[in-house]
Amino acid sequence: MTVSTSTSPLTAPDAPTRPADAIEVGRVLGAWGVKGGIKVKPFSSDPQALFSSKRWFLEPSEAKPGHQVPTLLRVASAREQGDAVVATIHDLTDRDIAQALAGARIFVARSSFPTPDEDEFYWVDLIGLDARNRADVVLGRIVGLVETGPHCVLRVQPADEQADEILIPFVAAYVDRVDLAGRSVHVDWEADY
Repeated sequence: MTVSTSTSPLTAPDAPTRPADAIEVGRVLGAWGVKGGIKVKPFSSDPQALFSSKRWFLEPSEAKPGHQVPTLLRVASAREQGDAVVATIHDLTDRDIAQALAGARIFVARSSFPTPDEDEFYWVDLIGLDARNRADVVLGRIVGLVETGPHCVLRVQPADEQADEILIPFVAAYVDRVDLAGRSVHVDWEADY
C-alpha cells in the first residue's frame, strides 16, 4: 500500500513545505500499536530534537522510489521506548497507513531544537567549520563526527582532497574552543599527528 499526499488525511492541500533549516533526525520504522501510531529510529542517542517539535516533515525513503508520503506530520505525542521513539500523529488512526510510512525520512527545523548547554554543540553545527590549530593554521574542514562511546571524534578533511582525514578527539584536552560565529574550532593539534 502506498500513501498518496493527495488522498492522505494527514496532509492538507496547503501543507507547509519543509523549512530551509530542516535537519534529518530519524526514520519511520513502521506502525506502532493498533491505532495508527508510528515507531521511529532517532539518529541521536538523545532524541530531544524529535520531542522539541510538533511538526515533523517527511520525505520518502531513497529505497522506495515513487513512494509518496505526506510532507508533514503533526505530532500529538512522542516518547522514548527503548532505543526508539513512539509517536501518535494527529489525523492518523489507521495502522495500515502508519505502516506505509516505514522508511520515510523525518526532518525537524533546526530552529526548533532545544538550546544546548554551554560547551555543548549539535553535530550539525560543527560540520562545515574549519579546524584551526594554535598557530592559526587551518588543518581542514570538519566533514563529520564519529561516536566512539566515551567521546566523539572530529573528522577533518584537509584542503588537499588527496590527503588522509585527520581525526581529532572532541575533548577539552584537544579542543580549546568552538567559535560558531567565526565558523571554526580551535584545537591543540598538528597536521602531522
